[in-house]
Amino acid sequence: MDNTIKLKPPAQPALAAPSLSAFLELAFRPLYLAGSAWALIAVGLWIYVPQVLSGPLAGLAWHAHEMLWGFVATIAVAFLMTAGANWTGINPLKGGALAVAGVLWLIARIGFLAGGNGLFLVAAAAELGFFLLAALAMMRAVYKSRNTRNYGVPWLLVGLGAADALYLLAARDGDYALLMQRFNAGLLVMALIALLIARRVIPFFAMRAVTGLTIPAQTRTGQVQLAACAAGVIFLLAGLPLPTAISLGLAGLLALWQVATWKPYAVRGNPLLWILYTGFSGLGIGLLLAALKAAGVAMPPALPVHVIAMAGFSVLIIGMLTRTALGHLGKPLATDRSMRASYALVLVAVILRLTAIAPTAFTQLALQLSAAAWMAAFALYLWRFAPLLIRPRA
Repeated sequence: MDNTIKLKPPAQPALAAPSLSAFLELAFRPLYLAGSAWALIAVGLWIYVPQVLSGPLAGLAWHAHEMLWGFVATIAVAFLMTAGANWTGINPLKGGALAVAGVLWLIARIGFLAGGNGLFLVAAAAELGFFLLAALAMMRAVYKSRNTRNYGVPWLLVGLGAADALYLLAARDGDYALLMQRFNAGLLVMALIALLIARRVIPFFAMRAVTGLTIPAQTRTGQVQLAACAAGVIFLLAGLPLPTAISLGLAGLLALWQVATWKPYAVRGNPLLWILYTGFSGLGIGLLLAALKAAGVAMPPALPVHVIAMAGFSVLIIGMLTRTALGHLGKPLATDRSMRASYALVLVAVILRLTAIAPTAFTQLALQLSAAAWMAAFALYLWRFAPLLIRPRA
């Protein structure tokens, strides 16, 4: 007689049914999903079928706008609205208001892509409405709760929307030089937001994950850094290259100093942490390159832009998309193979895109391979997280 006890593996808990109320309970759910999907679609259109990009916001102007305000800024709004609920005890954007924000965002994406002056104006109004709604929602939460530490956050969102409005005006008028100046201003406003967020959350995440790790708050250097970056935006718009260079150089050097004090060796075995350290370092290097360019050092104009936007923002984003979603969805704070693969693919996309800045026989192939790696990274994220984002927290 076989007396062997046969053990069955524990059954995996069934996923709850999708829920609209759960989907709209916190901003990260719809906006992480929308921003990630748009990151995939927008790069695919730009690299593989650029001929469809016509109208007042066309070609390079469309690509630059959609990657900064359509993708990066959307993820930033999602994070700030979600973090704002923790900071203030008041959920800034949820339910019907969050649905309205999502509809405004979608109208802007369709309108800018479809072309035509009428649709351009509709899209511009919708997008500026999106940023205004986000700023007012955050303003209500921080002021009602008397959360003085974050009184400046709503105004950063106002600044992001204002830079967007200036960019769209230049695009409508066809002034390319003004367009690039205003794009760079928007890029630096976004850098200011990224510096603020990352300096708060990266040490917090690291100390929670690594037993016994202590990291200095770097509050004073952070305040100096934010002031320097804000000054850089003002000097850039005022057409003062040397003060711009000094301000951005200081902000970039402080970012690299902060990473060094965060004990990066201690997090080398934790992908959820080292990807954030890598992105923050990329942002610091990008600000230094922007400072050198403002100071008159010869370099391709695309170099500092793509180091800030890809090695900085995008690497931070893929890390934040996974880390914060896991935490808010009640999942273990650990990566699986799909998440680690998405990190690797974004890093490959960054390396290939920076390689393609120098005109060589390899440039076009590098661009196409970079786009393929980028699209695969965000497809993996959507495959892994979309089923969770539309369901109630575990």
